[in-house]
Amino acid sequence: MDELRPEFVDFVRELVLEESPSTDPDAQRGMRALLTSALRDLGLDVEHIPGRRSGGHLVARTPGAGAGPGATGGAQLIVGHMDTVWPIGTLREMPVQVSGGRLTGPGVFDMKAGLAIGVFALRALRDLGLDPGVAPIFFINSDEEIGSPESEPLIHELAREASRAFVLEPALGLSGQLKTRRKGIGQYHVEVEGRSSHAGLAPEEGASAILELAHAIRQIDRLADPATGTTLNVGLIEGGSRPNVVAARANCEVDVRLWTAAELERVREGMFGLRSTVPGTRITVTEVASRGPMERTPRNVALWERALRVADEIGIELQEGSSGGGSDGNLTSQHTATLDGLGAVGDGAHALHEFVFVDRAIERVALLAGLLVAP
Repeated sequence: MDELRPEFVDFVRELVLEESPSTDPDAQRGMRALLTSALRDLGLDVEHIPGRRSGGHLVARTPGAGAGPGATGGAQLIVGHMDTVWPIGTLREMPVQVSGGRLTGPGVFDMKAGLAIGVFALRALRDLGLDPGVAPIFFINSDEEIGSPESEPLIHELAREASRAFVLEPALGLSGQLKTRRKGIGQYHVEVEGRSSHAGLAPEEGASAILELAHAIRQIDRLADPATGTTLNVGLIEGGSRPNVVAARANCEVDVRLWTAAELERVREGMFGLRSTVPGTRITVTEVASRGPMERTPRNVALWERALRVADEIGIELQEGSSGGGSDGNLTSQHTATLDGLGAVGDGAHALHEFVFVDRAIERVALLAGLLVAP
């Protein structure tokens, strides 16, 4: 990989120059073309699965092998995403640059360098004639940054048939920790319906949706459990029409983060158990999104320990960590051993100073290649 360093940097630069926001499917064509060409050059069959509202997804597999109906020989899954949070034109204020061992640009850390790590790990195995034994499948979606709404069923399908999954999300912190645990995520919309009236002439005829929402938020707050790491955040509130009108409607958006599936179910029951206390009002709760946690299961720990052995063989140090954010690793972990954070080491995900350390990225290619051939 030291020898391939210039080619690796050039490939990452090409990927970053192809701006690919989640919300602009047409803009993702350039990324798809670059990745498809690189993976086909490695002898993989690459399928583009069109999206309805996204740019679609790529599935690259060894001919005649892989996960899914009719496949043979099993599979190990590599997961990444080509979409970024940055709108078209961001390159004007965040140009792609290499300086002081850092590579900068929109989406370079989250996670275009990670995609390059996946491609070059497979290239290393090919160039060295190393047989991974279990065929790798490289799945790349285009909607991860908006919650993988279209790709989630595909991820579940592939993960069910895979013996293990490696997720190319950025490493945790400047020390480059791998992620063996991620919080689950829930998002809820709480709608309160009341009854309007004139606040001065007939306040008693009204039923304030805003007042009821305030009571509901207190109930929501009590669902949090700091001891277990369960947090609930009411991040958006809307309601009412005018100061002199008793509010007929009000709503809020709730973000939930938790470490265990049991907590996910407890909070879900609590959210759907919200009851109105102001006469004449009614509460409706909608679960907008839900993603179970990536728990530190025995099989995930075993995969982490395998990574430690590979790291020792190639002379690098590894640490593990936990993340409060979710990824597609939350999905694969429901079905198979999963190790996350195998992407680039750097900083600035979704921030203007986004960058990766080139030397550390080279190490990550070697680590992933070693994991793919590790028994």
